[in-house]
Amino acid sequence: RMAAELFPAKKLVSSASSSSSSSAASLQQQNLSNNNPAPGGCSWQGLYPTIRERNSVMFNNEMMADVHFVVGPPGGTQRVPGHKYVLAVGSSVFHAMFYGELAEDTEEIRIPDVEPPSFLAMLKYIYCDEIDLCADTVLATLYAAKKYIVPHLARACVNFLETSLSAKNACVLLSQSCLFEEPDLTQRCWEVIDAQAELALRSEGFCDIDTQTLESILRRETLNAKEMVVFEAALSWAEAECQRRDLPPSIDNKRLVLGKAIYLIRIPAMALEDFANGAAQSGVLTLNETNDIFLWFTASRKPELLFCTKPRKGLAPQRCHRFQSCAYRSNQWRYRGRCDSIQFAVDRRVFIAGFGLYGSSCGSAEYSAKMELKRQGVPMAQRVIKFFSDGSSSTFPVWFDYPVQIEPDTFYTASVVLDGNELSYFGQEGMTEVQSGKVTFQFQCSSDSTNGTGVQGGQIPELIFYA
Repeated sequence: RMAAELFPAKKLVSSASSSSSSSAASLQQQNLSNNNPAPGGCSWQGLYPTIRERNSVMFNNEMMADVHFVVGPPGGTQRVPGHKYVLAVGSSVFHAMFYGELAEDTEEIRIPDVEPPSFLAMLKYIYCDEIDLCADTVLATLYAAKKYIVPHLARACVNFLETSLSAKNACVLLSQSCLFEEPDLTQRCWEVIDAQAELALRSEGFCDIDTQTLESILRRETLNAKEMVVFEAALSWAEAECQRRDLPPSIDNKRLVLGKAIYLIRIPAMALEDFANGAAQSGVLTLNETNDIFLWFTASRKPELLFCTKPRKGLAPQRCHRFQSCAYRSNQWRYRGRCDSIQFAVDRRVFIAGFGLYGSSCGSAEYSAKMELKRQGVPMAQRVIKFFSDGSSSTFPVWFDYPVQIEPDTFYTASVVLDGNELSYFGQEGMTEVQSGKVTFQFQCSSDSTNGTGVQGGQIPELIFYA
């Protein structure tokens, strides 16, 4: 259920060979549905030129099967035929099971801890050399691939998960990546959770994580989130945990299931207004804790607290500056409701938090900026915001509500429509490629740009990002 909710509706099908014919695929499907013991008649082998195609015919086929698996938990089992030789060639675990020193001569093997669709997905890879993954079953398929030591399939599952990774499912995947001992996936999850912390904490998936993962997130120094958001997310998790434990979701029970994890929330680091209107009135804190935290905010002699009092460091934003110089002239750069736009691509996943813009070249001025980020013409983030320019040639940051996840090797369009003092600074000597920290940005002109901005000069001198 969670996989279907947390991952986009996508499917990955790949093969190590492109020689498979449509008739082979059709016959294989017929075998799956009809369980035909003799496909194509007695000389069916001659229909398929490669061993891979002939093995594919045997996938989930009773013909010559010398072992059967009863897969799935009680009440949801499926009986799957297998061929020991093929399975042993594809998995060292199956080899030990059928041909090792402790091999047992049994014709039926029960596997209650693997879901039938995931077991069949693993067998399809072993028999057909095809990787067929979908969001509903990828986590369970990864478990099966790990259990039976099928490393290439496991790697494909992890790659699938990494490409599907977003703030919506990052917390759930974090707990799974630790369970499956996948450090690269764990690191990718942390990158998303840190940069898009408020989105991740407010996601439904956050409420489904285990206690250990909850504590690791609450302990995280680099979360880019207000502490009030962290507190509210912890309460939402506690309510879900009460339901999992068949407890009424009362205030006392929420505090009970949170346990010592509540002290990982940096309540004294909240704004006083957030604490007074939120945490102090939640009922989750004891009267003594509430009183001591109020004294911490207001008294010169502060009490000792079990809560951490230092704000989280969060992530430091980085800036990609695409111009080598800037200038102003008496007759340009003008804003009359036209769009300044540029396309960019990166070589690794980053999170665009906002833009750096040039302001007035005629003294201080206030601007209204309609900012937008699009991928292939589809808006990913929009915001109308005001910023103040002091008349200097410095850039002025404008921020999206939340950082936007940017995938590598795809062009995105950054656009802004400014309304304010017409004359502004503008960039010159623009670069098509900029190295910013560990990230390489590439720039190209955008057809959306109607105010003159391009690679060589114009507006949107900076992209503000986390990496």
